[in-house]
Amino acid sequence: MFMAGGRGFMWIFFLFCVFLFLGAVWAEDGSAVNSPTSAAPPKAKVEIVEETFHGHTISDSYRWLEDSDSAETQEFVRAELAYTRGILDPLPGRSQINRELTELLSIGNIGTPQVCGNYYFYVRRDGKQNQAVLLVREGVHEKDRTLVDVNQMSSDGTVALDWWAPTDDGKYVAYGTSSSGSEESTLRIVETSSGKLLSDTIDRARHANVGWKKDDSGFYYGRTPKKGDVPAGEEVYHVKIFYHALGSDPEKDLLIYGDHLKAQDVPVAQVADDEDRWLLISVFEGYTKTEMYLQDLKAKTPPVEVTSRKDFNYSGEILKGQLYILTNEDAPHYRVFRVDAQKPGREDWREIIPESDAVLKNVLIIHGNLFALYEKNATSLLRIFATDGRLVADVKLPGLGSIAGVGGQWNSDEAFFGFQSFTVPPSIYRIDFRKNAQLELWARVDVPSVDPSAYQVDQVWFSSKDGTKVPMFVFYKKGLVLNGKNPTLLTGYGGFNISMTPSFAGDRYLWLEHGGVFAVANLRGGSEFGEEWHRAGMLDKKQNVFDDFIAAAEYLIAQKYTDKEHLAIRGGSNGGLLVGVALTQRPDLFRAVVCAVPLLDMLRYQHFQIAKLWIPEYGSAEDPQQFNWISAYSPYQHVKAGVEYPAILFMTAESDTRVDPMHAKKMAALMQAQAANGQSRERPILLRIEPKAGHGVGKPITKQIEELTDVYSFLFWQLGMGE
Repeated sequence: MFMAGGRGFMWIFFLFCVFLFLGAVWAEDGSAVNSPTSAAPPKAKVEIVEETFHGHTISDSYRWLEDSDSAETQEFVRAELAYTRGILDPLPGRSQINRELTELLSIGNIGTPQVCGNYYFYVRRDGKQNQAVLLVREGVHEKDRTLVDVNQMSSDGTVALDWWAPTDDGKYVAYGTSSSGSEESTLRIVETSSGKLLSDTIDRARHANVGWKKDDSGFYYGRTPKKGDVPAGEEVYHVKIFYHALGSDPEKDLLIYGDHLKAQDVPVAQVADDEDRWLLISVFEGYTKTEMYLQDLKAKTPPVEVTSRKDFNYSGEILKGQLYILTNEDAPHYRVFRVDAQKPGREDWREIIPESDAVLKNVLIIHGNLFALYEKNATSLLRIFATDGRLVADVKLPGLGSIAGVGGQWNSDEAFFGFQSFTVPPSIYRIDFRKNAQLELWARVDVPSVDPSAYQVDQVWFSSKDGTKVPMFVFYKKGLVLNGKNPTLLTGYGGFNISMTPSFAGDRYLWLEHGGVFAVANLRGGSEFGEEWHRAGMLDKKQNVFDDFIAAAEYLIAQKYTDKEHLAIRGGSNGGLLVGVALTQRPDLFRAVVCAVPLLDMLRYQHFQIAKLWIPEYGSAEDPQQFNWISAYSPYQHVKAGVEYPAILFMTAESDTRVDPMHAKKMAALMQAQAANGQSRERPILLRIEPKAGHGVGKPITKQIEELTDVYSFLFWQLGMGE
C-alpha cells in the first residue's frame, strides 16, 4: 500500500510476487500424503473458527493459515507450490515467453536527477542489473560515478535501495537499504566526494523522510519504535521525528515531535528551502487528512498549528520566510495559498493559484518559481508560476503521458523532469533557464526491440452502473480487428488517491505482439479527477470502484474488443482486492484472473502488518456501520460452493510487510475446496509464493522475469493465445 511524505505527496508503488518450492500435500486429516509431483491441489484441513461481529456470526475454515510460522502452514505452502509448478512448468511456449521477457525487461530504467550544488544525483538500472544504482556526476554533462550500488550487497540481488536524500550542497547522501523486499530500511550516509561511508547507522528508518540542515551537520528524520517500547505488534506504527547530529549515537537522538500522536499518524519533517530557521512538520492521518505545524528554530518556540483540523490534505514549501500551501480545502482539484511564516494562521492565508479544471498534484520551488504538476483526464501537465501566482509558462511536454519526478533546487538555473507513456520509454528532460527555458532531452532508456509507431493508444469513456462516466486507456497493435475475440487484459486500482496514468512497461509488448489488447481503467477511488473522485470510491462508497471495473469489462465486450472467454483481469495490492471482488461478484465475466499481493479477508485485514494505516480508506469491521459496508464485498466471505470461477493465479510473497500473505493462502484453500473448478487442472486455482521478496518494491529483475514468465504463460494458456 502507500504512504505520503517528503516534498509534496509521494506514493510508493506495487507489483506482485512468486515462489519455486516443492513439497508434500495435506490430506483432510492434516497428514502429508502426496508427492511433489501431485496432480491435484492440496486438500487443506478444515478447522472452523467462529467469530461474532455485531450480532453476525462469521465462520472461518482456514484461520490456521494466518500463522505463517507454523509447521502446518509451511507444509501447506510447499504442497501448493508443488501443485502450481506442476501446472505452470510444462505449459507450451513457456521458454519462448521467458526469452522474450528477458529481452524486454533488460532495457533498464532511469530516475529524475536531483540537483545539489554542483552535483547531479540520479538512479539508473542498466541491462540485467537486478537493482538500480545511485550515480553522481559533477557538472550536468560530465561522466557518472557510482555512489551506492546495492547489487554488490547480495549475490541474488535481494538487497534494495529504498530511498536516498542528499544534502543541499551534495556533500553527503543519506540512503536506506533493506533485504528480501521487507522495506525495513537501515539508514546510512555516504560522503559524495570520496564515496566513503560515515559511521552513522540508523535502523527502523522505513519512514525516515530525511530533512538535512543547510550546514550538513545533521538531519531530521522519522523512526519507528523498538520492540518492547510499545504494545506487541504496534512497533510498525508510532512514527516519531528525531534529530540526528552526524557522528553522534542514534540511540541518543533528540526527540522532536510525535509523543502525543495517534499510533497510526505519520509525521514528516522538512526544513525550509533556503535556511535552517523554519521546520515544517506534516502529520498524515490516512489519505484524506493532513495537519501541518511550523516551528521557528531560531526563536526556539514550540511548533505552531498552521491548519485547522479540517478533513483536507495539505503540503507545503518554505522560501524566504513564505509558506506555500497546496491543499484541497474547499477545492477538490487543489489550489495554492501563500502565508508569512511568522504569522501562519489560517486567517492570513492568501490564495495565489486558484483551483482549475485540471487536478494540481504537486508544487515544488525551483529557480525561484513554483513548478506545478497537474493531471487532466489522467495525463500530466506542467506549468510554471511566479511566487505571486502569475503564470510564467506552460511547459510543452513530449506528448500525452506522465511526469515521473521533478528535480531542481530553489536557486538552480535548471530543472529536470521524467516523462513516459504507454509508447515512450522513461525519458529525462532538462529545462535550462539560462537559455530562455530551453527544453532538451537529457537521457532516455533505449528500447531497440520496440517500435512505438506500430502501436495505438485510445482513451475511451464508458458508463458505470450509476451512470458515472469513467475513462479507460486501450492499448493495442495497429491493424487490430475488432472481432470480439481478441485476448484482452484489463487492469485497474481505484484507491488511496492514486492515479493510473500512462506508463511504460516492457512486458506489455509481449502481450501486444501476440495479438493482445491491454486496458487500464481509471476507476473511482483514484485521484484522476481530484478528491471528489477519490472519496467516491472509499469507505461506504467502495462498491463504486468494483462497479466501475465490471462496467469496463462489459464495455470491452460490447465494443467487440473481446468476449468472456478471452478476457483476463490483473491487479495487485488494493488492485488485488479489486480483482478479488470482481471474480466473486461476476465469476461469469472473466476467463482468467491474476490476483497479486491481495487483500481478500477484509473482516480481519487490519490485524496484520501495517494495515491499520488503511482504516481511513476502507474502514474496519470492528465498527458496526463499517462492518456492513465491508462484509458486503469482502471476497473471502463471498466464495460460493459449486460455482465455476475463472482460472486464478494468486500471487504473494513471504516477506511482504504491507499486505500479509495470509490473504492469498486462505483464499486459495477456500476456493480449491468449494469452487466447481477447485480441483480442475484445465481451469485451475493456483497459489504462488515468492521467497526473499516483499510487496514488490525493490524486487530484483531476475525475480521479475520469472514471475512474469508464470503470469503470461498462465494467461496465454487460458486465453488460447498461440494455439
